[in-house]
Amino acid sequence: MKLLYLHGWNSLVGGVKPTFLQSLGHEVIEPALDHDNFEMALATAQAAYDASLPDIVVGSSRGGAVAMNLQSGHAKLVLLCPAWKRWGSVKAVKPGTIILHSRGDDVIPVEESLELVRTSGLPDSALVEVGSDHRLAEPEPLRALARAVEGI
Repeated sequence: MKLLYLHGWNSLVGGVKPTFLQSLGHEVIEPALDHDNFEMALATAQAAYDASLPDIVVGSSRGGAVAMNLQSGHAKLVLLCPAWKRWGSVKAVKPGTIILHSRGDDVIPVEESLELVRTSGLPDSALVEVGSDHRLAEPEPLRALARAVEGI
C-alpha cells in the first residue's frame, strides 16, 4: 500500500514509525516538513500528496494537524496523537479516520482526540488508546499502527 507519512514537529524524516511501515512492505513517502511555518509544511505535504496519490495519509502529532488540513481526496487518514488544536484550521476529520493516542501522552492530551472523534461524528472505535507516551514508538503502538493501516 502507498502511504504518505507526515512527521511531527521537530521530528526527523526516517524515524521509527515510517521505517516500521516500510519494513511491512508499504511504500512510504515522507517529505521533510518545515518546523517553523505551518503553511509551508502544509504546502510541502500537499505537493507530496498530489505527486504520489497515496492510499493512506499517516500524520503524527503536528503531522496529524497537517494531514487534517490536507486536500486528501479519497485517501484514508490515520492520525497519531494529532495536534489539531495547535495548528491549522480544520476541526473535524472525514469518515473512516482512525486515531491512535495514549492516555499517558504528556504533550497532547488524549481528551483532544476524544473531542475530535465526537465533533467529527466518528464511532468510538475510531479512537484506539494505546501506548504509554506521545511517541507511540513501542512495540504495542507499532502493532496498532500496522493494524490501522492494513485494516483500511
